[in-house]
Amino acid sequence: MNRERVKVYTYKRVSTTMQIDGYSLDAQKSRIKAFADYNDYEIVREYEDAGKSGKSIEGRIQFNQMMDDIKSGKDGVSFVLVFKLSRFGRNAADVLSTLQVMQDFGVNLICVEDGIDSSKDAGKLMISVLSAVAEIERENIRVQTMEGRIQKAREGKWNGGFAPYGYQLVDGELQINEEEAAAIRVIFDRYVNTDIGSNGIAKYLENHGIRKIQRQNGKNPLFDAHLIRLILKNPVYCGKIAYGRRRTEKVHGTRNDYHLVEQDNYLLVDGLHEAIISEEVWQAAQVKLLAQAKKYEHVNKGKDTRTHLLSGIVKCPICGAGMYGNKCIKHKKDGTKYKDFYYYGCKHRTMTRGHKCEYRKQIREELLDDAVTEVIVALVSKPKFASMMQEKINMKVDTSMLDQEIANHEKQLRQFYSIKSKLMEEIDSLDPDDRHYFKRKADLDDRLYRMYDKIEDEESQMIEARAKRQAIEAEKLTGDNIYKVLMCFDKLYTAMNDVERRRVMEALISEIQIHEDRQPNGQWLKSIRFRLPIIEEDMNLSLDNNEHVECVIALSKGTDAAGL
Repeated sequence: MNRERVKVYTYKRVSTTMQIDGYSLDAQKSRIKAFADYNDYEIVREYEDAGKSGKSIEGRIQFNQMMDDIKSGKDGVSFVLVFKLSRFGRNAADVLSTLQVMQDFGVNLICVEDGIDSSKDAGKLMISVLSAVAEIERENIRVQTMEGRIQKAREGKWNGGFAPYGYQLVDGELQINEEEAAAIRVIFDRYVNTDIGSNGIAKYLENHGIRKIQRQNGKNPLFDAHLIRLILKNPVYCGKIAYGRRRTEKVHGTRNDYHLVEQDNYLLVDGLHEAIISEEVWQAAQVKLLAQAKKYEHVNKGKDTRTHLLSGIVKCPICGAGMYGNKCIKHKKDGTKYKDFYYYGCKHRTMTRGHKCEYRKQIREELLDDAVTEVIVALVSKPKFASMMQEKINMKVDTSMLDQEIANHEKQLRQFYSIKSKLMEEIDSLDPDDRHYFKRKADLDDRLYRMYDKIEDEESQMIEARAKRQAIEAEKLTGDNIYKVLMCFDKLYTAMNDVERRRVMEALISEIQIHEDRQPNGQWLKSIRFRLPIIEEDMNLSLDNNEHVECVIALSKGTDAAGL
């Protein structure tokens, strides 16, 4: 009688750096297969991540797929075979936690080259030691790689990666791409010799038909303000090679999260490549960048913690995108600060990430905030409003159909469980000496398995019905809370701070539309759409100046809105 072969998964990985002899995917596959054949293991599935670092399990698609298959018991494997522990991972914490998960599901790790089997007594101890060593090795490789790149930069050579826009790589060296370089020269010329900034240059390029040539590392055809600032700051365009302008630093309090941090001091040397603009022009651009950085410093940082009441809720009348709160500082003629001016502006007015909007107006926050608040106060002060709100709070949601459906599922489940119990009793009472024993048992087993399928299906339907009922009740509770806030809006709103007022507006209003131009009555507000059904008849609302304001009320799904 043939014994059942042990089923295994195999995992292979190569990093983005050089594939050392014996570490390539083909070499790993060959060694692992030979080991499996020698031990009569059946390889049921193979996983491999090419060009992935071992510093973390994040981003390793095949590795995570393998773990999901292990957790689901997909193939009933007993081992995962890897060439060396360093191919499995170089982060000690990740290796040990992942191994623990595998063992929780009855799967162990075998490192072919290292001779480690985690199912053996000494295996896990060896894995603990070697994974720590692998992590140290990874850090050493990183340091050595960095030293090599620094030396390459000192020699004025390009350090790899995509060539900057305006250049092309020829045999690893930067050469000017005249088709792209024309835009670079225009960008520096307009920035240095005019008063316009990066936003103005983006608009200038668009208006003059100068678009970014699409390449493999960018598909956006527009020069947005962010890209223009990156170009202006890059010393490569004046013939320099910089190294260390941005450094990857670990995010404090995390294990594997990193972010780029701008550095004040970095290596800057003459490059071997030809410059597109002169060093004098580049220096002039840096002086203007520094001056503008002080002029347009982030005013919403530091002590300014103002909450913009309607930010994102107000929609641009041109492109429909959200308008976001911002601040500028007005100055007197002598240059001294006059006051802070808070306003709503379309988020696409600066051509952010290539999205362009022509709406340039700045809507004064105080004016629009007061108008919206006034409309809501006028709405809740209507004589019929309180009674209508109370009626909606007292309204019962009809869940009778779902209640009946849940009851039917429960009844059906009781019947299925009863049948299951009887089948199990019949199986237990079978006589092993009966000449039809195996046929009868197979028949009963088949019926029992089919009953398990029916029970599982019925339980799933019952859970789904209960979830629907719970969602309806939760929605009703949320609506009731909003109606209660509306009933006491005037008193509550006065006592709230800015953060609380913002939360109320987010809960009450889905969107606010404004007029493209300020109206003769001084108002910008055009319409308000509430998140929940509020009234079911037309109501006339007026502001303090007795001017009519349209207020769109969302009645219910599938119902037209009513103008107020």
